[in-house]
Amino acid sequence: MPTGPMQITDSTLKSVSQAVRMTSSDEIACDECFDSMDRFAEANLTGLDAATALPLVARHLAMCPDCGEEFEALLTALTAMVRPRPRFRFWRR
Repeated sequence: MPTGPMQITDSTLKSVSQAVRMTSSDEIACDECFDSMDRFAEANLTGLDAATALPLVARHLAMCPDCGEEFEALLTALTAMVRPRPRFRFWRR
């Protein structure tokens, strides 16, 4: 376990600075984002402009890596569900 002062790298400082610049007074928390994620995914899959329909969710997903990963997993699962499955034919001789 480190016992000395934490070293702040340029990369960390840039990430924190970018996150601060992106914040606004109308942010939502992860739990609120998660509650709306299904509607956001469905809007994406149906071709609607989800970012315009749910701008706070879009903004949160752009800023929060954890919620972004959850959204990508949900979108992947939903896409797999709506994609037509190949039909297997059993040939009789």
